[in-house]
Amino acid sequence: GKSTLSNQLLGRKVFPVSKKVHTTAMQSPGSFGQYRFRYISLSFLAVLVLVDVSDHWTRNCLSQEVLKCLSEFPHVPSVLVLNKVDLLKKKYILLELVTELTEGIVNGKNSSAKTCGIVTEAQGPKPHECRDLKNRKGWPRFQEIFMLAALTGEEVDTLKRYLLMQAKPGPWEFHSGVLTSQSPQEICDNIIREKILEYLPLEVPYGVTQVTELWEEGPSGELLIVQNLVVPRKSHMMMLIGKRGTVISKIAQEAGQDLMNAFLCDVRLKLKVEVKS
Repeated sequence: GKSTLSNQLLGRKVFPVSKKVHTTAMQSPGSFGQYRFRYISLSFLAVLVLVDVSDHWTRNCLSQEVLKCLSEFPHVPSVLVLNKVDLLKKKYILLELVTELTEGIVNGKNSSAKTCGIVTEAQGPKPHECRDLKNRKGWPRFQEIFMLAALTGEEVDTLKRYLLMQAKPGPWEFHSGVLTSQSPQEICDNIIREKILEYLPLEVPYGVTQVTELWEEGPSGELLIVQNLVVPRKSHMMMLIGKRGTVISKIAQEAGQDLMNAFLCDVRLKLKVEVKS
């Protein structure tokens, strides 16, 4: 849900999203702002820990990798984000998860949770010192907790307002109109890759190599893109093309529309498929 949440916060689809793993293969910083912040730069360094509450196998504890990161940088503000709450039929589970994932402490105080939005705070003991990470399931130094559904946008604005309120004026790291540090070519590759992941089965999409052959402005200001999709086997090529070209046509059509939404201009996308020689 990380890419979905990032797209919702940015207000535009910049990061690829699919049901398969490793859809977003690189670190892709993004930036967003409201109209009233148009002429000044605001920055807020924080760690957002995203937990999929619909996954009953992983939702009850933070991973060792996440805990290690949090423990190595305890001075960096951290926020717990419980995602996909719309898929949870038994909402009382959220209260149990809050207790486990925060060890009962939020912003240095005992926490008492609500079923949506931000967790309220009550007086209580300060966070205790870090103990052995192997015996730890949660983190007692989260400043806030948010419960949302990134896919539908439920409570995402609450998180966005919090991030904007916490942000402080500073120098522009990127131009005020820039949404992401990715290049346009990287955005294009990622969007096409998302569609390939959606339409090809099993490990097949991971063997596709993308080669951009043409990237130029057309006579009417439209963006002309030709990309060659190279696959290792002829059987993979047949799957990617589909019967009567239906699969590759769907990929080109959907990716082209997403590219127009991302670049705010007309895009003509042509995809070619070949077997690696």
